[in-house]
Amino acid sequence: MRWQGRQGSGNVDDRRGMGGKLAVGGGIGGIIAVILTLLFGGDPSEYLNVDNPSGPSGLNPAAQPGANPAQDKQAQFVSVVLKETEDVWNKLFSEQLGQPYQEPVLVLFSGQGQSGCGTATSATGPFYCPADRKVYIDLSFYNDLQNRFQAPGDFAMAYVVAHEVGHHVQHLLGISDKVHARQSSLSQEDANALSVRLELQADFLAGVWAHHAQRTANILEAGDIEEALGAANAIGDDRLQMEAQGYVVPDAFTHGTSEQRMQWFNKGYKTGDLRQADTFEGAL
Repeated sequence: MRWQGRQGSGNVDDRRGMGGKLAVGGGIGGIIAVILTLLFGGDPSEYLNVDNPSGPSGLNPAAQPGANPAQDKQAQFVSVVLKETEDVWNKLFSEQLGQPYQEPVLVLFSGQGQSGCGTATSATGPFYCPADRKVYIDLSFYNDLQNRFQAPGDFAMAYVVAHEVGHHVQHLLGISDKVHARQSSLSQEDANALSVRLELQADFLAGVWAHHAQRTANILEAGDIEEALGAANAIGDDRLQMEAQGYVVPDAFTHGTSEQRMQWFNKGYKTGDLRQADTFEGAL
């Protein structure tokens, strides 16, 4: 991705090195559940301690003492990606949706920290919290993509950021609230199916962002889309379940298969058309 020399976002809250108290319940089992169900999106409040939803806020120009200096380049990168999402979604909201876009804040933390949805840890992976409209990322996930998930490349991480911003777009449009309200009256299996549709739509929106960012800012380099597709493939429910437990339980899917995630991101990228974003097909 062509990002060096580009402007970063003013909506980055860098809390790296500030620390925090681990509050994920259920021991190792709880952490595994969080990884399998919340990786790359969703509302983590079901799994996180929400007794202390408030946390440090405000934009910090530099990382806190104790932050990993080796991650500073990664922090600059995700700031640029966030700015590119702001440019695209401000334009699309104005021109196609006829309403202003409210930009989210991206919080960088290390180890664990507080969110509006409770205590966040690196075990949750990147996530969007609708309660405070913020995206939370521990930059160690950058290394996880490359080493654990075998999905290297800067645009793989750009896809992660764009996917979480996609959840913010869903929240602004009332889609997430509608889904969560509908889930409350469904069986676990049917509620999971709606979660899959929500996640696939966020993948589609990430693709829409890539489409328009390329058209307006020429951000893509050779291989970038393949990197994003590699990341989508790496974190499909079927692949994660097989790696974690040796078998697949489709009724427990919450994010979609590898094939589905690649398909919807690619559809968003190729069309750039928000009118094709209905992953629910009348399910709501």
